Amino acid sequence: MSDNEIIWLTATDMAAKIASKELSAREVMEAHLGQIDRVNPAVNAIVTLDPELAMAGAAEADNKTASNDELGPLHGLPVAHKDLHDTQGMRTTSGSPILADLVPTENALIVQRMVDAGAITIGKTNTPEFGAGSQTFNPIFGATKNPYDLEKTSGGSSGGAAAALAAGMIPLADGSDMGGSLRNPASFCNIVGFRTSGGRVPVWPSSAGWSDFGIHGPMARTVGDVALMLTAIAGADHRVPNSLPGSPSSFARDLSRDLSGARIAWSPRLGEMPVQQEVLDVMAANREVFESLGCEIVDADPDLSGAEDIFQKLRAWHFELGLVNEYANHRDKLKDTVIWNVDLGRSLSGPEIGAATKARTKLFERFADFMTDFDFLVAPVSQVVPFSHETEWVTEINGVQMDTYIDWMMSCCVITVTGCPALSVPAGFTPSGLPVGLQLIGRHLDDFGVLQLAHAFEQANPVGLRRPAL
Repeated sequence: MSDNEIIWLTATDMAAKIASKELSAREVMEAHLGQIDRVNPAVNAIVTLDPELAMAGAAEADNKTASNDELGPLHGLPVAHKDLHDTQGMRTTSGSPILADLVPTENALIVQRMVDAGAITIGKTNTPEFGAGSQTFNPIFGATKNPYDLEKTSGGSSGGAAAALAAGMIPLADGSDMGGSLRNPASFCNIVGFRTSGGRVPVWPSSAGWSDFGIHGPMARTVGDVALMLTAIAGADHRVPNSLPGSPSSFARDLSRDLSGARIAWSPRLGEMPVQQEVLDVMAANREVFESLGCEIVDADPDLSGAEDIFQKLRAWHFELGLVNEYANHRDKLKDTVIWNVDLGRSLSGPEIGAATKARTKLFERFADFMTDFDFLVAPVSQVVPFSHETEWVTEINGVQMDTYIDWMMSCCVITVTGCPALSVPAGFTPSGLPVGLQLIGRHLDDFGVLQLAHAFEQANPVGLRRPAL
């Protein structure tokens, strides 16, 4: 196979060919390192790279294959980890000058599980400072560009991961999501990003082990590859109190499903949110795709009243909790939006946090009642199409002013508040060639059902196969 054919294999096919010795891990690694060398200078997705470590890992993988040892599901696959996730012996900057030289002594759990499953770490993917915002830029590495238009942003905060996948630099990537950081960049880069149920992929280390607000999760170019990655990273961990039980091998099941009669709530604006017409046009064009699958489509908006305020308060509380030391010791080195978020968290009183928690509980109950009538909810991922990588954040949508750097992301943020699984799947392109995804939301804990719907949609509308002209 040519290098170009190798890098565009699905991760599932790639792993199978390595396991069957049709391809060597060395061949796979060399193909991806070559692609990184060609396109990363323009895209700036991978910000730390260790080719020697990568090739040594590939050689070790080939030795294991030759010995007919038991192989993990990700055996021989090159991966790069989000620069928020600790990697043992490899710098983890979180996009901040404060941590520019930090080299962790152990792996984050999601990283360790990928390594244990046979994946080969090659480096780190770019992220905004401390993951703040859905536009990937920071003072250490600069901005990550969108492979489909190098003048545009890749989204964030897992923007480096999404761009690296879209550009063929890696077959799988990890990311994280509080307000859309797996979903927004997936939508902007024509890939798949899955915010699973909280605890499905345990987060460790964490300063908020009981919380399901910020999660770690998978990104890939296909739904099947996301499911493959979940076979490695899902499952309970004794150090994480909210981790969900269940065998990760359950995600290895066939994703095929007869969706005849499945009821979908169709919500182009999730109520009254401003959404750019180009996003609405792509969503409208896909209604008949779901109908062709046998789904019953019903125009219906869930009652998400209060969700924006809940999200802003609980996000601020999490930011203060997670960055208390950086704020106390290096406030002058933090970007303005991070300082604002931490300041907001510091200003919250106990009763305010309690009221937000109570309101979230009531919202969950309303949403759960709403979903008793529907199998899934379909909505936009992002309210806008990819914008200039020189624009820090969107300040208005359709004439509606956005007061904070988070407001333009609310189509994802409010779904975070529900606690339900939500996946971004490639859905189409604007007339100018920019990707747009759809957000598929399932009932509480129905992660596999969301994967099944996304897989069926992907087969019926294979727009995810469209590659950037790099």
